[in-house]
Amino acid sequence: MKIKIFVSAYACEPNHGSEIGVGWHWVLEMSKYFDLWVLTRKSNKRNIENWVKNNPEFNKINFLYYDLPKSLRFWKKGLRGVRTYYIIWQRLTNRIVKNTMLQNDIKIYHLLTYGNASYPCSKFGQKQFFIWGPTSAGDFIPKEYSRHYTLKGRFLEILRRLTSKVLRYNNGFQSRCKNADLILCKTKLTYDSIPKMAKENAVLFTDVAVNITEVNQYQKQEKEVNNIKYLAVGSLVGWRGFDILIEAFSLAVKSNKNISLNILGSGRDKIRLQSLITKLKMNSFIKLQGQVSMHRYYQEMADCDVAVNPCLKEGAVTFSFDSMSFAKPLVCIDSGGHTRYFTNEYSFVIARKSRKEVIEKLSKSFVHLFDKDKRQKYGLKSKEFGLKYDWNQKGEDIYNLIKSRYNGS
Repeated sequence: MKIKIFVSAYACEPNHGSEIGVGWHWVLEMSKYFDLWVLTRKSNKRNIENWVKNNPEFNKINFLYYDLPKSLRFWKKGLRGVRTYYIIWQRLTNRIVKNTMLQNDIKIYHLLTYGNASYPCSKFGQKQFFIWGPTSAGDFIPKEYSRHYTLKGRFLEILRRLTSKVLRYNNGFQSRCKNADLILCKTKLTYDSIPKMAKENAVLFTDVAVNITEVNQYQKQEKEVNNIKYLAVGSLVGWRGFDILIEAFSLAVKSNKNISLNILGSGRDKIRLQSLITKLKMNSFIKLQGQVSMHRYYQEMADCDVAVNPCLKEGAVTFSFDSMSFAKPLVCIDSGGHTRYFTNEYSFVIARKSRKEVIEKLSKSFVHLFDKDKRQKYGLKSKEFGLKYDWNQKGEDIYNLIKSRYNGS
């Protein structure tokens, strides 16, 4: 008989990337080993039901849906106000968690998404056998980097630094640490932020895995023989590091004019980044392509020669793992999380030191990969290692970890 688990998965929907897609993959993998009751947004219902209809092997997952009443969500639009909405959503769904767990004799509560350790969760759920995460805490960007951001970007980083410093005094965070039977930490910094009294229940556990099955239908398009295409993906916000990427790429262009960089994504930093591109006279080499469909994203992955993740903290993890599926060498900055899966055998993982040093090392990595044979060697090795980190293996790891901690009490 399978163990029953109630999963709080606010962000959980098929055919999406980022945290929404991660939540969905976790639910699918966990359902192979556990009986699941999954609570998510009502706005996700249509897509989930259509997907399950076409994949009946997953129709035993018990999905529950809830959205705030219109009177409490008229102000929310897209990602605007998502933090406030999520906090209210967690408060109002506590009754659903309690009733469902009691009626179905469910002993385990898993707070899956969102992965921010400062956000609340069900009061009833965290008093049960409580699995928390993967979650993150304490990540912020040094002033040396953030002083280049917009006024709003600098202000947000000040708030993150303040939040990190006072985290130990946050009663909600302390309570969740105390109640959690298993804390899945995305990064080493998060693990280090867990109080001593809860340390034995904390493990370093990345939230994303390699999605092997998505790549077969995408064929590399014809291009200029000598042109080397670099690709970066993510929301256009300060901590994603696109400004240092642009500066580093401008240095690489001095050594080779037959290279180009596409940046996929949208966000409030677009004007600043475009101004930087223009200032460095890189308009012919660097393009901000905006938000694209998943199909276009995968095609861009197939077409590129090198994947670049310039995030200054844990981010764009799906993109990094997708580089393995598509057999692309990865250049990234060490986040202390998923980057531990990447070695110098098939990638360039750059330590986050001084801004100037990071830019120089990024640029040298780009230059190193001008060599086609080296790119091919790194790419094939990347795909080989990626086979060890796919979602099937992730599902087994999740199962074994939970099974080792839960004794059925």
